[in-house]
Amino acid sequence: MSLLEVDKLTKNFGGLAAVSNVSLELNEGELVGLIGPNGAGKTTFFNLLTGVYKPTEGTIKLKVDDEMKELNGKRPDKINGMGLARTFQNIRLFPDMTVLENVQVAMHREDGNSMFSSIFRTSAYYETEKNMREEAFELLSIFDLAKHANDKARNLAYGQQRRLEIVRALATKPKILFLDEPAAGMNPNETADLTSLIAQIREQFNLTIVLIEHDMSLVMDICQRIYVLEYGRLIAEGTPKEIQSNEDVVRAYLGGDS
Repeated sequence: MSLLEVDKLTKNFGGLAAVSNVSLELNEGELVGLIGPNGAGKTTFFNLLTGVYKPTEGTIKLKVDDEMKELNGKRPDKINGMGLARTFQNIRLFPDMTVLENVQVAMHREDGNSMFSSIFRTSAYYETEKNMREEAFELLSIFDLAKHANDKARNLAYGQQRRLEIVRALATKPKILFLDEPAAGMNPNETADLTSLIAQIREQFNLTIVLIEHDMSLVMDICQRIYVLEYGRLIAEGTPKEIQSNEDVVRAYLGGDS
């Protein structure tokens, strides 16, 4: 059984089909790339999977407790609670909150405190807060951000902000992590660090990862399979080697004459 099944997914904006009849599957533990020219519909596709947009047609199903459950129509927070997390092209941290607070915000989705406990600050509330703080520090330590725990997020270097956004997504304990152009704006050294980081995340957290990225060297280096979109349609799927030699991909994305 697949972890995620997308069947004939379509999203229309007026008369424009931003995503058209796209079907794909993700298996547990895979690292999959989603590529295509600007305007191909990649981020719209992520937005459909994570509940930001509702599909015009098609279905999205996620394996939950060994059963495929439909995600169509569910709110983003409900979908996140079922195991899908994402980052964004444009970093969306809380800039005036500390690094630690940014991570703890993600953890409050499942803190387990009752309204009574939260309002009256019972011993159970403080115990939960202590455990979340320790867990947040542990995550930050893994990604070399613990030393910045009390710094405001806006004061981090760009590459560190990208790392923090990934840490915040991981704090929701996802099954699938969607990374939307994580290398955007990075220099070559930062991109090399990111490549290692993504591989580490997959192995250490036992995650399925889906990567939108324009840096082809990064995609070809770490992805096991790659899907290619053009004008909202899926035009190819295969291994990096197969994608590099695919005539439709060369024509649409790599600038060839085929």
